[in-house]
Amino acid sequence: MPLHCTTELRAPRAKRGRHLRSAALIGLLAGLTACDNNFDMDLRRFADGGFSTTQAAQSVQTASRPKADARGVISYPGYQVAVARRGDTVAQVAGRIGMAPAELGRYNGLPIDASLRDGEVLALPRRVAEPATGVIQPSDSIDITTLAGDAIDRADTKPAAAASGKVASGEEPTRHRVKRGETAYSIARLYGVSVRALADWNGLGSSLDVREGQHLLIPVKVDTPAAQTRISQPGSGSSTPTPPSATKPLPKVDATPAKVETPASPKLSDTRTQASTSRMSLPVAGKVTSLFDAEKAGYILVSAKPGDPVKAAANGTVRLVSKDVEGEEIVVIDHGNGTQSAYSFIEGIKVKKGQKIKRGQQIAVASKNQYNAVQFLVFKGTEPVDPMPYLN
Repeated sequence: MPLHCTTELRAPRAKRGRHLRSAALIGLLAGLTACDNNFDMDLRRFADGGFSTTQAAQSVQTASRPKADARGVISYPGYQVAVARRGDTVAQVAGRIGMAPAELGRYNGLPIDASLRDGEVLALPRRVAEPATGVIQPSDSIDITTLAGDAIDRADTKPAAAASGKVASGEEPTRHRVKRGETAYSIARLYGVSVRALADWNGLGSSLDVREGQHLLIPVKVDTPAAQTRISQPGSGSSTPTPPSATKPLPKVDATPAKVETPASPKLSDTRTQASTSRMSLPVAGKVTSLFDAEKAGYILVSAKPGDPVKAAANGTVRLVSKDVEGEEIVVIDHGNGTQSAYSFIEGIKVKKGQKIKRGQQIAVASKNQYNAVQFLVFKGTEPVDPMPYLN
């Protein structure tokens, strides 16, 4: 089957298993030379998050999206949204919340007969009757005055929205409007949340597709309690040494200094470092800040400041110079014997596809990114492997 760069190189989704992703990666590595340099790959979809820029978000916990009322309405102080049911159209959602279909569709950039996914979120251009549970308020802002005031306001000015007087607790999420060229990945990275949480909050479905003008709710982060440090009470712990008695004479000190032997001169042949004999060198002169994890991230991060030179880890041939869907520049170098290295979070690329390069030769400079690092991968055959054995 011929390789089509626009479709065949996308790996299956993560839940389909590591072996399927590896099979897709075989097609990717074998087909690099068949694709031109303008091919825009989403490399973070293969090799357990190969070029994923959401590693920081993996450790961030997010709350679940609040439950909507029977109409599908979730109400915050600043805005309201409607959550679609399976099989709904824009017109059906509009009818359920008491709004003109054309008004709702126009605000969300959708035709009134557009089919919606289960859990898909539509932004409301104006407020409708409040849910019976009231407006969701931050927990630290709910008090008796607020409850009483809301109840009076509803009774005087909004008879259609009269409710039980309850006010639900919860943080108001940021509402993001998708711009041209943005993806679920770039939006998740922008706000430091996982793509899965973003998809769950907005009913994006397995494709994670977003459209220009779409309104997305950014998942609310949950603070994790910091670990408490155990502090010893005064008088506990290690024993206090007994002070020397003032009635006893001090011990005699030998005034003759001990003879210090001059160390023998080292043999230079014995001082060769591991770095000088390693198969690869770090792409930048920084520290490794994130280690390889075969289950989550098939790469390491090496600290770097914007503009720091990024160098080839070993001799080889440039196999790919391209960008991913978020515009991150990528270089892949073939070192022979089925070994390849890949570099991301870079810019100002100085090499071209097919160019022969030497170990330590500059290929780019580090870009400005939220991790202050360069992303480095090593492939053996078609599998991502831990780069550290190659570097030590």
